[in-house]
Amino acid sequence: MFKGINWLCLLVALALQVVVTAPTHAARPLVVGMELAYPPFEMTDANGKPDGVSVQLAKELGKALGRPVEIKNMSFDGLIPALKTGKIDLIISSMTATEERAKSIDFSDPYLTTGLCLLVNSQVRGATIADFDQPGRTIAVKKGTTGHIYAASHIKQASLLVLDKEAAAVLEVVQGKADAFIYDQMSTYQNYQRNKNTTRPVLKPFQTESWAIGIRKGNDELKAKINRFLADFRRSGGFSKLGDRYLKEEKEAFKLLGFPFFL
Repeated sequence: MFKGINWLCLLVALALQVVVTAPTHAARPLVVGMELAYPPFEMTDANGKPDGVSVQLAKELGKALGRPVEIKNMSFDGLIPALKTGKIDLIISSMTATEERAKSIDFSDPYLTTGLCLLVNSQVRGATIADFDQPGRTIAVKKGTTGHIYAASHIKQASLLVLDKEAAAVLEVVQGKADAFIYDQMSTYQNYQRNKNTTRPVLKPFQTESWAIGIRKGNDELKAKINRFLADFRRSGGFSKLGDRYLKEEKEAFKLLGFPFFL
């Protein structure tokens, strides 16, 4: 009888030890902020779930860090305030690492190089940004983007039209209400493809820029881990695979046009 009780006590003790030593909680989610309105980098799929180059990059980063990823969709100009106040852990939203932004947040090493160029109304002449910075002309920009930042400091004679959405800026050009829209090369090419009868692209960049991951100031340990991940991901062909998956047509078109592909 006592022997049976001893075995029972031993089993109970072992069970309690398992409970005590087992993990009490899963890894904290990595909350990544982005605006899901910039396909094929940040978008939603047919089922309304986050998808695109940036989404897949965030998921791969989460795997490398051993943390599940939570995508938080928000307006582009709200991303940096959200990062600074701790509502999100990172920004992966096709964000250019600028000196001004670096005053308030840190950036990872660059993972993509692109440039600002123009989507132009097909009836309007001009081949450079100087051709469009003329009296009587209107240039559209998306609020909070580097195109907006560039225009605010460099456009001196043309009227500036600041809009909240990329689609709205493209529509202004399509309808002839704006002469040109300042945006990145890839998006400009895609918007031209959708509006071939009413627009033309001026793809030669007048300002080169790099995209990077936004990190809260002072989080040097996380920054170092992210930079190691980016280097490993590029070395293993991860970026090339994302380019083939989401940007195959653009990759081939840029090669034909003689422009380097950004990923």
